[in-house]
Amino acid sequence: MADQLQPSTMGEAAAEPAVTEASPDDRMLAHQLPGTFTPLPAFHGRAVSWIAVTIIVIAFVAGGLALVFGPTWWLFWASLALAAVGGLLAVASNIFEDWY
Repeated sequence: MADQLQPSTMGEAAAEPAVTEASPDDRMLAHQLPGTFTPLPAFHGRAVSWIAVTIIVIAFVAGGLALVFGPTWWLFWASLALAAVGGLLAVASNIFEDWY
């Protein structure tokens, strides 16, 4: 490896012999090698977890719209109840165990 503390030019770097043996620090992961294809890991989570998150997001959006275009209190409280149902579903399905 070139001396990193001394100033040099690209011409000097090209004149240095190429390193043929890779040290453990120079190893690359398979997906970093040019010209190789490795599939990306699949997204994490179970279907029940995604359903719980979707219910919570829909409830949050509906509750926000109820406050903006009104306030429509019955829709706000129904959205709050729906968010609570989504939260209970998330806890019951042990959503935090989906982290790999």
